[in-house]
Amino acid sequence: MKKKVVVIYSGGMDSYTVLHKAIEEGLIPFALTFNYGQRHIKEIDVARDVCLHLNINHKIIDISSINELIGGSSLTNTEIEVSTGEYENDNMINTIVPNRNMILLSMAIGYAVSIGAEKVYYGAHSGDHEIYPDCRPIFVEKMNAVAAVANYEEVSIYSPYLNSDKIGILKDGLRMGLDYSKTWTCYNGREKSCGICASCIERLDAFAKNALSDPLAYEI
Repeated sequence: MKKKVVVIYSGGMDSYTVLHKAIEEGLIPFALTFNYGQRHIKEIDVARDVCLHLNINHKIIDISSINELIGGSSLTNTEIEVSTGEYENDNMINTIVPNRNMILLSMAIGYAVSIGAEKVYYGAHSGDHEIYPDCRPIFVEKMNAVAAVANYEEVSIYSPYLNSDKIGILKDGLRMGLDYSKTWTCYNGREKSCGICASCIERLDAFAKNALSDPLAYEI
């Protein structure tokens, strides 16, 4: 019998690749998408469409009220301008949503216990380590330690690309034959990707390093 796993699936290219990684490994993914009051819902719409197409069990959970407790991020507050340029501490610090991954992983672990899944997959990668504390290997290690004792049923957290960058993630996705037009990465939620936010720049660089053009349309 195939094993169940919960996949935290935002609709971005990293989690899209993680979702298909679980499928490739012969697992049954239960995709979990969170509306945490992010700047736009284009990723959520993309995630919904992909899961419908693949006939994957998918839940979209509205936890947007947490913005009453955790704020100060340009990803959740439209009054804070999204920084442009490459990922650097000085200009990307305002994209941190405090404690986001701990909150999302905690709910995903609870979901995993309730459906009998042994693992939670999520898309942290090495490109995020410098900026985001909750994407670092030590965070995953400590969350795994907590997950092992938080319930009678042990659930482990697995980040298949924890030591890979976006270039490597894309390379593996291309090996799997994935269509990245079915993803959304831009921090802005306009009709086209902006091409100048750090997320767009990192994505475009990944395609360039893999000698390909991004299938998404850009404003630039």
